[in-house]
Amino acid sequence: MTHIRSLIPSLAPAEQRVGQAAAADPAGVAAMTISELAARCETSETTVVRFCRAVDLAGYPDLRIALAAAAGNAGSDQSWTGVGSEIAEFDPLEDVVRKIGFADANAVRETVRQLDLAVLEQVVTALVAAPRIDLYGVGASGIVALDLQQKLHRIGRIVHAWPDPHSALTSAALLGRGDVALGISHTGSTRDTIDCLTRAKSAGATTVAVTNFPRSKIARLADHVLTTAAAETTFRSGAMASRIAALTLVDCLFVAVAQRNYAETVSALERTYDAVRSRR
Repeated sequence: MTHIRSLIPSLAPAEQRVGQAAAADPAGVAAMTISELAARCETSETTVVRFCRAVDLAGYPDLRIALAAAAGNAGSDQSWTGVGSEIAEFDPLEDVVRKIGFADANAVRETVRQLDLAVLEQVVTALVAAPRIDLYGVGASGIVALDLQQKLHRIGRIVHAWPDPHSALTSAALLGRGDVALGISHTGSTRDTIDCLTRAKSAGATTVAVTNFPRSKIARLADHVLTTAAAETTFRSGAMASRIAALTLVDCLFVAVAQRNYAETVSALERTYDAVRSRR
């Protein structure tokens, strides 16, 4: 389901309706014939087949199998029954807490499960070798960028996070070959972040995108793409679950970079801890 959700925004409108139906009720759709699903989505059987191929499945039988498996996994832990649904207006506080906990935990689990380790290795190599690192993101993504900056700075990396778009653009223009520019955008369509990454790329920097949608504009632009897996729910919970997913990915990046120069990392962490010890 994570893969299907991540591709929905890149599909044609009729195919999006098929994807949304599958994501909303995998068990129900798995039990439908192709004709029933087409009728439910007010489209044709041909469109359903096109949707299957667009999400990298051979045809409708494979979609039914995938949805049945997803539904089975979701129902395997009875203690979480119902918590994957939307937060309703009159949900008791206990249900709200359980649903948020489920969304956040699932975002972490699915992000780790689908993370492309080969791409992660390439990004880590680029970060380790980079004379300078720029991080771009606005809103919740800007918070993630600042978190990564704080971590990398503590181990001696030359890194800057730029929440202000104008400052980010001027910094991107001064990057060069070997530098790394990393843009964070859950949707992959945040204009300010895309503009900064475009400027950095034209300056010769290696570009990295962190996004939930692998076919988004920022993903098409970047040299390397790292994807998260957070599902949006009521109250723009994507701003919560997507932040948790992105922070998980950021932690993987930081630890992998730190591990490359283990002795230097330990020394830097000890010195920086000692600098603030008396203020704790």
